[in-house]
Amino acid sequence: MIEQVEKYLLNLQTNICEEFGDLDSKSDFDKDVWERDDGRGSGITRVISNGSLFEKGGVNFSIISGDKMPKSATELRPELEGRKYTALGISLVFHPENPFVPTTHANVRFFIAENKGEEPLWWFGGGFDLTPYYGFEEDAIHWHEVASKACKPFGDKVYERYKKWCDDYFYLSHRNEQRGIGGLFFDDLNEGGFDSCFEFMKSIGNHFIEAYKPIVLRRQGMPYTDKQKEFQLYRRGRYVEFNLVQDRGTLFGLQSGGRTESILMSLPPNVNWVYQFNIESKSEEEKLMNYFLKPRDWIS
Repeated sequence: MIEQVEKYLLNLQTNICEEFGDLDSKSDFDKDVWERDDGRGSGITRVISNGSLFEKGGVNFSIISGDKMPKSATELRPELEGRKYTALGISLVFHPENPFVPTTHANVRFFIAENKGEEPLWWFGGGFDLTPYYGFEEDAIHWHEVASKACKPFGDKVYERYKKWCDDYFYLSHRNEQRGIGGLFFDDLNEGGFDSCFEFMKSIGNHFIEAYKPIVLRRQGMPYTDKQKEFQLYRRGRYVEFNLVQDRGTLFGLQSGGRTESILMSLPPNVNWVYQFNIESKSEEEKLMNYFLKPRDWIS
């Protein structure tokens, strides 16, 4: 199982970096191959910085193991308590320079948890989501149409289920706000056997470029003002808050003794927190907050 998943993930990392690295005229993805000091993990972190398109972006592959599942995993699944585990996955985030190009996040991952003398427990998780700073209906519709397409071969209700899960998950409870316009989120997937679940995970991973690249191409050349850049930096603060306060993946990585530099590569290089930021009435910024950042059906 692990060998099949690892081979796919490494190919996916290469494909994504090639596709989006070619779009940036100033920078490309650096490659950092690393191993944990305790010998219980390794990975490849690919990061692009200070580019014409991406202020910062990262595509991280890692495979780690441990003798005890972290608290972030066992809180929701107490049957994992005390099991050894192996976890591997790809996690990516792109923070564009232009505020009209949305930030995006995606990941696909695989876990095996084992106890001597017992059947191993395994599962897949992942998804992709979009965080615009200025909303465009055609972008939101396209994003969700591709998400639905990725799910379609696996059942008529799969998209609706994982779309709602994404809306519920990427919600800042302390702000009463959505992080973005959602997409897909799934976890603990093992129904139907390994082959079927692996095919679903691959479908999600394989559709990411198709979902994000056309939006980037439409928006990357749009002129913007200092005021619009200021709003982007303000909204990036919400992205940081979610990752550090609520995100299970970040917490799992830190609690498992993961490589902090790679885990936190998802954070943007520049961000502002402004006390009582003023959003003008009937502005595009207000439309983002009151229309786009609300869970809705974008494709029917």
